Amino acid sequence: MPLARETMIAVTFALPTESREFLRHLNHKSRSDRDSVRTVCGKIGDRVIEVLHTGVGEKVCRQRLGKFLQDQKFDCLISAGFAGAIADDLQIGDLLVARNFSTIDLNQKPSLLSSLPIHVADLLTVPALIDSPEERMKLARTFGASAVDMETKFIAQACATHGLPLLSLRVISDTPRDLFPAPANILFDIEQQRTHLLKLARHFLVRPNHVSRLAQFAKRIGSAQKTLAAALTKFVREL
Repeated sequence: MPLARETMIAVTFALPTESREFLRHLNHKSRSDRDSVRTVCGKIGDRVIEVLHTGVGEKVCRQRLGKFLQDQKFDCLISAGFAGAIADDLQIGDLLVARNFSTIDLNQKPSLLSSLPIHVADLLTVPALIDSPEERMKLARTFGASAVDMETKFIAQACATHGLPLLSLRVISDTPRDLFPAPANILFDIEQQRTHLLKLARHFLVRPNHVSRLAQFAKRIGSAQKTLAAALTKFVREL
């Protein structure tokens, strides 16, 4: 009798900042570079995990994901990372399963929903970081969503093309009341897919009273990383 094939799970994050804590949970880690797409492979229990950083926004996400999924035989894909709340029902550190993108039925895994404080709500994919509370509230009213990100829509489309079950799991990193510590264009350059540290330093150099905002934001991000990693590890073991 042939041996059963190991369960293979793809996990995507936009940036290494989001995946850092989760990668600590992987055993037997290795890195690969397949068609210019870099991934991290490892295991959690008896599950084989391959992690891809999609980058931020539609263009780079579609490019990297297209190469990543080509000729691969994953059992499912988990789209993980940070999301920004746009409604008042979510707070920093809350976990969100995007019901409008997820095709994996968590009702078949009641222990997951009962053991973790998870919100099940709609997620909206937007083309840019939103640093206006008014714009966030407007999006919530218009689309009925609770949070935003910049990649899940395109990940869902790719999964549909490949017939790949999808779970979208996000942790809230910012809200209309607790926004970014600096304007979006200062925090991250989408075209170059990086933060210009000199530009960021100059911003706070002329606004020394805003440095505490940056420190608080960094603390929130660290906590969000751990919350997401713990939940994601549990999902991987039980899916």
